[in-house]
Amino acid sequence: MPFPLALQQAQQAPPDSVAADTTAADTTAAQTAAADTLDTFSQLNRNLTEAGDLLLSGEVNLFLARLYEGLAGLVVALIPRLFGALFVFLLFYVIYRAMRTLLRRGLKRSKYIDAGLESLLLQTFRLVALLFIGIMVLGQLGVNITALVAGLGIAGIAVGFAARDTLENFISGVTILIDRPFRIGDNIVIEGTFGTVKTITLRSTRLRTLNNEIMVMPNTQMINQKLLNHTMITPLRVEVPFGIAYKEYPQQAREIVLALPEGDDRLDATHPPQVAVTALNDSSVDMVLWIYLKNPKLEVPIRLEYIEKIREALRQADIEIPFPHLQLFVDEAKAFDNTTLMQPMLPPSTPGSESSLPSA
Repeated sequence: MPFPLALQQAQQAPPDSVAADTTAADTTAAQTAAADTLDTFSQLNRNLTEAGDLLLSGEVNLFLARLYEGLAGLVVALIPRLFGALFVFLLFYVIYRAMRTLLRRGLKRSKYIDAGLESLLLQTFRLVALLFIGIMVLGQLGVNITALVAGLGIAGIAVGFAARDTLENFISGVTILIDRPFRIGDNIVIEGTFGTVKTITLRSTRLRTLNNEIMVMPNTQMINQKLLNHTMITPLRVEVPFGIAYKEYPQQAREIVLALPEGDDRLDATHPPQVAVTALNDSSVDMVLWIYLKNPKLEVPIRLEYIEKIREALRQADIEIPFPHLQLFVDEAKAFDNTTLMQPMLPPSTPGSESSLPSA
């Protein structure tokens, strides 16, 4: 073939063939590197086997020589790969730290991502980044990544069946962070326990109770049970119950109690306080004070404060605050007439004196 024609055909060759040649060359290089590593470990295995045979036969000097030879060959073969793996690890780890810092700053500035979702995104990024760095380091050491990933996939299926509860909590945690039934710092009530949300993880949610204890709840229970959020909507209405005696007048007690919240800047001015009668119990007329808070997180201290204020205000106004008691009336108990049960107790008679009891 004439040279100009061959040159023209070479210039008109499709780029796909060049890319295919490059891919084939890379694949061949990877296979060669894997084969070299396999040969190195095979040679080490043979040396160790021979060294074991020599040790069993009592030839200690030959055993040490063969063991030293095998280890030295392994070190010589792996030193370049170790340096390459260390370089790859340091390079990608520095990149990971820089990207993580930028991601954290971006999430902090966002108005639509709360602390819980921020923690989820950072943890997911960390997991994926470390997994990627580990795969790159193992590739530099000559490990067959394809076979490793396939093995991890099969193992992942088995682990998934064994850790079903953990996976359910993980999915529930993602649902909580996306649906946002509560956030970090909210006051909630679940299973009859009042607490403040401190941490939302991929497996559990941690609440701080009024006793300053940490209650750890699995995420599946947090989304499958009835939950009351006291912080999501403002203003929050707080109920302060109290009671008065039946002889007292509810209107008088209402006027005294309604004077207590006046001038309290913590209360919402658009919702005035109210006092209402809620029940007529055995020993008291039950009433309640309704106040509306600007900041729902002050619910507990304000409720306790107004309970004490109401008690002192009613006491100073001489309004009785009753306690449970039982009053017994005995009416026309004629069946006990002329018996010792209904006669008054008399002092014991002294010697020589006549008895005061009537004679039979």
